[in-house]
Amino acid sequence: MDKRRYVQLLSALLYNLNLTGFANGRIYQGNIKGICVPGLNCYSCPGAVAACPLGSLQAALGGVQYKMPFYIAGVLLLFGVLFGRGVCAFLCPFGLIQELLYKIPSPKLRKNRFTRMASVGKYIVLIVFVLVMPLLFLLDENGVSVPAFCKYICPAGTLEGALPLVAANENLRSLLGFLFEWKVFLLLTIILASIFIFRAFCRFLCPLGAIYSLFNKYAFWGIKINERNCVGCNACVISCKLDTHRINDRECVRCGECSSVCGHRAIYYNRLKREFILRRKSDEKGN
Repeated sequence: MDKRRYVQLLSALLYNLNLTGFANGRIYQGNIKGICVPGLNCYSCPGAVAACPLGSLQAALGGVQYKMPFYIAGVLLLFGVLFGRGVCAFLCPFGLIQELLYKIPSPKLRKNRFTRMASVGKYIVLIVFVLVMPLLFLLDENGVSVPAFCKYICPAGTLEGALPLVAANENLRSLLGFLFEWKVFLLLTIILASIFIFRAFCRFLCPLGAIYSLFNKYAFWGIKINERNCVGCNACVISCKLDTHRINDRECVRCGECSSVCGHRAIYYNRLKREFILRRKSDEKGN
């Protein structure tokens, strides 16, 4: 097992330390529940000890007429500037689940023109379900904004939140209806797709990945290329299972697997401290 897999497993455990919640079917309501984790992890998961950034963003946008969502905007900005889509590769439990599903022996759909076009879907989901609908259109009977992505799409919420809660609470089962059936159907579809398509949800639907992708080019930590060693063979891009055109573009999750196929040792991980010092010196020279 490589180091990245250990980090993925550790982050999933740390996100969901309230293990007794799975047994009693109760959502943790402690003081740290207001803190956001970097990756996609449902607030309503019985094990979750912190909040999901996407759920928090939608809730904050619903109250934007009363106050600006500075906290969640700052959190997303912080994680984006530090890691970019490295969060997807190292700190997202649902990304780990998809990678494990892809290991099931089956025919695999390789990246192609269609998958590259479909990768735009996550930006559409971000704009429509995370930003526009909670901000402008959807209100419940109390006039409170509805988190559209969480309610209608999020497969992590169904897997981590809805299913464990329904399994542990008999009273909830009588309240199930079409929406629950739709969410389960969507989850099963994504699970099935992830067996044949590498990180299907991340590539085509995940709005959190879409947000972090905007920072990929500028994030402090991540994959770097030693231009002196690089010969332009493009082996890194060809071997990548994602729809990347070059390292650190918006589709790159900075997993580092490309470094193992580079015969010229041109690909490496930088260090946050070193990158910060180099950028500061560059800014000083510019001034």
